Amino acid sequence: MRMLALYSIKGGVGKTASAVNLAAQAARAGYRVLLWDLDPQAATSFYLRTKPKVRGGVEKLVKGKASFDKVIRATQMENIDLLPAALASREMDRLLAKRGNSHLRQILKPVRDDYDLVILDCPPSLSHLSENIFSSVDALLVPVVPTTLSLRTLEQLRDFLDDRDQDCTFWPFITLADRRRKLHCEVIDTMQAQWPLMLSTVIPSASVVERMGLERAPVHAFAPRSVAARNYQALWHELDQRLG
Repeated sequence: MRMLALYSIKGGVGKTASAVNLAAQAARAGYRVLLWDLDPQAATSFYLRTKPKVRGGVEKLVKGKASFDKVIRATQMENIDLLPAALASREMDRLLAKRGNSHLRQILKPVRDDYDLVILDCPPSLSHLSENIFSSVDALLVPVVPTTLSLRTLEQLRDFLDDRDQDCTFWPFITLADRRRKLHCEVIDTMQAQWPLMLSTVIPSASVVERMGLERAPVHAFAPRSVAARNYQALWHELDQRLG
């Protein structure tokens, strides 16, 4: 079971849209996917038409006493299950402060043979939860809007991991890009030169991605020929090759 996290210190960078669309592409490729919504805003749960509720409570889940046949929900999409978030998910950080490293992976141990891939949709913060994410996943996928401030948060993440000697692979990729903007083009060129592990596929700023909130589905489900759908498919192919 491989674990990936869609993570950024900065909000509003297309993290949740990327988590849902990459899960959909992995499922289309035949992977058994579990999406774990860790953000109390529960946007992933909303997109996948699932009630924002952790049955039995977040504390029971963290303590390893949850019944996964009740906590994990099937979705309308083949090969994708969801571990939803709820407002109570904000307690996850406090509860994980009392646990060791890689505890998120440990929580999922009872279902590790049920899934090929776990994708975490993470809240934008640096916290006990995020540090546990860093120690649990095989790689962080870091969406970056091609602006100076967004690039700065990527550098802050790198410095945070270096300062704590945290061995965590992270792969940045560009989201919400508008190549008509000179600044966006300049930042993309800069990133490709300075970040050798950056994924090459660029996700555009597109109204079809914003429509996910109305359709409550990944882009491929309602606009399979759109540039965004094709680029998410290309991004998944890149990831699949790196995961081996």
